[in-house]
Amino acid sequence: MSYATERETTEGRVFTVTGGDWDEVVAGVDPITEGRIVINMGPQHPSTHGVLRIILELEGETVREARTVVGYLHTGIEKNLEYRNWVQGSTFVTRMDYLAPIFNETAYSLAVEKLLGIEEQITERATTIRVLMMELNRISSHLIWLATTGMELGALSMMLYGFREREYILDIFEMITGLRMNHAYVRPGGVAQDVPDEAVVKIREFLTMMPKRLKEYEDLLSGQPIWTGRTKNVGVLDATGCLALGITGPVLRSAGLAWDLRKTMPYCGYDSYEFDVPTHTDGDVWGRYLVRMAEMRESLKLVEQALDRLKPGPVMVADKKIAWPAQLAIGVDGMGNSLEHVAKIMGQSMESLIHHFKLVTEGFRVPPGQAYVGIESPRGELGVHAVSDGGTRPYRVHYREPSFINLQALPAMAEGGLIADVIAGGASLDPVMGGCDR
Repeated sequence: MSYATERETTEGRVFTVTGGDWDEVVAGVDPITEGRIVINMGPQHPSTHGVLRIILELEGETVREARTVVGYLHTGIEKNLEYRNWVQGSTFVTRMDYLAPIFNETAYSLAVEKLLGIEEQITERATTIRVLMMELNRISSHLIWLATTGMELGALSMMLYGFREREYILDIFEMITGLRMNHAYVRPGGVAQDVPDEAVVKIREFLTMMPKRLKEYEDLLSGQPIWTGRTKNVGVLDATGCLALGITGPVLRSAGLAWDLRKTMPYCGYDSYEFDVPTHTDGDVWGRYLVRMAEMRESLKLVEQALDRLKPGPVMVADKKIAWPAQLAIGVDGMGNSLEHVAKIMGQSMESLIHHFKLVTEGFRVPPGQAYVGIESPRGELGVHAVSDGGTRPYRVHYREPSFINLQALPAMAEGGLIADVIAGGASLDPVMGGCDR
């Protein structure tokens, strides 16, 4: 069965993928004589974690072939970056994996800083805030996974509890960044603004509350026969299979390999923090559940350590040719800059006013070159390959997105199993289609 037309060119063999292969797929199966049927799961199916399409070839309730079809949420974000300046890029990338926006921004900013050669100039407070925000974001992302997977496997209460606690984290993000999601908070050179004192108080309250809530989740799920029956020995993928497919994150760690970029290839000073990398050996949905639960506890430890390290200081590099003028004062109408702030800018000097205008309208120049930075997102290795031609805009930015890579594992996990296990196995990969399609 051909999946795409092909033709030979001077550049080699070219494949034309149209996605319109449904008739061909169905025509290849005769349900009367073979006892097989082809069904479409998604993209609107409530259990495909967004607009993911899965074409299943079934024999009874057994999956004989599974094919994932992506691209329904394609936004062209990577291409859009080529038409915006380097700082504006943060506003675009934060919308890719919308459940882990802080990670998208941090990976992008680290890559730009590597190109600029200013890694050592990033202030200690800015780096600590990045760690603090990423670990809170890791917890909120895992909570969404636990909530939605619980609902899909019959634990409807888990959906309510998971979103309840995530709401608390989003309140913290709103206090710090001004937005619940899509923050554009982490910028090349540091972060947009400092963490207010009231946010620190709320984070401390969260650190007190959350361990009890995690215990409640485990009491609800871990001993529940339906939950264990739907997760144990389901969607099995061992470490060899993970490595062959490039699978990273909790899925790889649930197969016994303690590969976590925070430990193996540290960034943002993670090597100076005390935390463990949870693993499991079964490589099934149950193991991924246990790993993510343990990771939330480790993230709580990291958040507490980051809070204790928050020393007063600047949150943006000192170099005014790079430092985005983020310390703005909002006008009385809640929109735009206050008159006092405008007067301060204009009253400094003509040169600083010109510089402010040029920096905001054109952006800073990045020396020619390319850089790759990988960080540990809630779904695995999130990598950014940034290329500069010496201008004020990226020549090319490409993301190694773990949701896209990890979805390769779905056929390996689903084929030979029951159709119900497609839901559990697919959910255990924790794909976010905004990141997959970007």
